[in-house]
Amino acid sequence: MAGWFERIKQGLSRTSAPIVRGISDLLTKRRLDKEALQDLEDLLISADVGAKTAAELTKALADEKFDKDVDEIEVRTFFADKITEMLSPFAEELKIDPTKKPFVILMAGVNGAGKTTTIGKLAHKYKEQGLKVRLAAADTFRAAAVEQLKVWGERTNCPVISRPQGADPAGLVFDALKESKAENDDVLFIDTAGRLQNRSELMAELQKIVRIVKKQIPDAPHACLLVLDATVGQNALSQAKTFKEMVQVDGLVLTKLDGTAKGGILLALCREFGLPARFIGVGEKIDDLRAFDARDYARSLMGLADKEAL
Repeated sequence: MAGWFERIKQGLSRTSAPIVRGISDLLTKRRLDKEALQDLEDLLISADVGAKTAAELTKALADEKFDKDVDEIEVRTFFADKITEMLSPFAEELKIDPTKKPFVILMAGVNGAGKTTTIGKLAHKYKEQGLKVRLAAADTFRAAAVEQLKVWGERTNCPVISRPQGADPAGLVFDALKESKAENDDVLFIDTAGRLQNRSELMAELQKIVRIVKKQIPDAPHACLLVLDATVGQNALSQAKTFKEMVQVDGLVLTKLDGTAKGGILLALCREFGLPARFIGVGEKIDDLRAFDARDYARSLMGLADKEAL
């Protein structure tokens, strides 16, 4: 899928450009000595891959190449292969179980991370697969969020369950589940609030929503996706920690990878929390959100060409 690879590569260019430039500058000046390895480690940390991962990558490089003449492509390829190995266990696309009707997906994340847009793009993806999809606007405190979801509903031809601003989110979810079951939907997305400034209130609200869901469908939500904005860098780690304490997050969606030099944060997130990366977003178009592929991500991060296209 060379076309999608090129979009990932372009999307990650703000992150890969300084890495490529930095490795090139380092390795045209000297051999792979201790100082060069330290500089490489610092370069990886600056892309937000995490200090532990950066240390592991440079140690692995040192074990094989220390005090040898290496060129920049060799080093970037080495890092890309190691990152692919590290991330492959976390590259799990979300599979919709056809025996669960509806398959309930709870979406969590701070306001502005791209939750509602992600729902719209995923709704489009599943509709294209012939699935019957419904959207529940449970972020009832923000009128803009409800309106945005309605726009996505019209755009994807998916019904949207909404209530007036300030309505009880759990009550809305109860109605949405009842209607979704009656209509034999394949997928029900639940958009939720992300007011981290009122953490205890938000936690109580999300947990109440989960209780309501379980009363109607005991094994639901069948998925809980945490949507994170790549442009916030290290703050994504604290957001993930907070939401994991609130709900049973079982997958990550990283948006806006095209708008940051901190695209390595996905590596840090997956490894620190042991959560699979379900989807990544590299643009605003409706099909700019795709299932995460470890090799494509790693090679793009290192500014390399698509192996399959070579």
